[in-house]
Amino acid sequence: MTCDYIQLANNGIQQLKPYEPGKPIEELERELGVTDIVKLASNENPLGASHKALHALKHLHELHLYPDGATFSLKAALAEKLNVASNQLTLGNGSNDVLDMIARAYLQEGDEAIFSEYAFAVYPIVTLACNAKPVQVPSNLFGHDLAAMAEAVTDRTRVIFVANPNNPTGTWFNAHALDEFLSRIPERVIVVLDEAYFEYVEESHYPNGIDRLGKYPNLIVTRTFSKIYGLAGLRVGYGISSPEIADVLNRVRQPFNVNTPAQIAAEAALQDDDHIENSRSENTTGLVQIAEGLQKLHLEQIPSVANFIAFDCGQPAMPVYEGLLKEGVIVRPLGGYGMPNHLRVTIGTSRENERFLIALKHVLQDLADG
Repeated sequence: MTCDYIQLANNGIQQLKPYEPGKPIEELERELGVTDIVKLASNENPLGASHKALHALKHLHELHLYPDGATFSLKAALAEKLNVASNQLTLGNGSNDVLDMIARAYLQEGDEAIFSEYAFAVYPIVTLACNAKPVQVPSNLFGHDLAAMAEAVTDRTRVIFVANPNNPTGTWFNAHALDEFLSRIPERVIVVLDEAYFEYVEESHYPNGIDRLGKYPNLIVTRTFSKIYGLAGLRVGYGISSPEIADVLNRVRQPFNVNTPAQIAAEAALQDDDHIENSRSENTTGLVQIAEGLQKLHLEQIPSVANFIAFDCGQPAMPVYEGLLKEGVIVRPLGGYGMPNHLRVTIGTSRENERFLIALKHVLQDLADG
């Protein structure tokens, strides 16, 4: 081969490394022969999908037909649930797909996109894929420094990505901080408020981005069915914005990007309030269980309001991660986020959480014994 195909790609893509997802259970079984595996790596709902969603899928027969490209029924259900108009919605193959649409619609070479240090890995990926310049603003105690992000806006800034709560740190900002930030951003700059973990948060001063769409026409709120709704395997997310921005995003949206099973399951899951309440309650209890367990092990953690906790191993995290794999527990190393001593653990069931804490204690003891 004489041609360097990486060099043929645009300059931004040449700087990218492929996104590394959490290790699948099947891969660990193949590599180490471990069974009875607990996966706490990818912030999935340990209670699984809504029974209403699973029931709806049983009656699905027309897989030989293309899905509804306009996602009419799901949009109508979402519009009613969120009290917005259908033409404010953009559906995606997961909320990552919506983030990619935003970048393709509003970023080009020479433009800048701002995001926080320790923020979701997809933000720099979609920015560089458009050959735009990523501007990473240093964090404040692992969370967003919104004042510094506002100060970072230049004439070239086109998009700002903010996550509330943030992945992978679990940090959050309150309504006053969000409103102060939004008031400082020029209307020509698109602000993307990523609320993938919105349904888990129970803090009284946590803001609902949708409530601010009327005042800030440059705001886009993104959410997903992959987390509390338990539909990660079907990949369906959405953006809520002004009708004008939604019109732009739907111009770059791929045809039939949300498949039929995803549309049907998501619409049914929206109606299952009991599943949401049970999932939230299980997560709240699990957050306390994991936090207290980490405290007993004298490990520093980042306070979280999402369905995961990031913690400092007090040493390079990869040996701890690898030790946990041998114990049949999959968590997420955060070296790729610039946090080489941290691991992120998803909140599981009570049994899964206890299994993780026992395994972690064993691994730390083994490493201390050398």
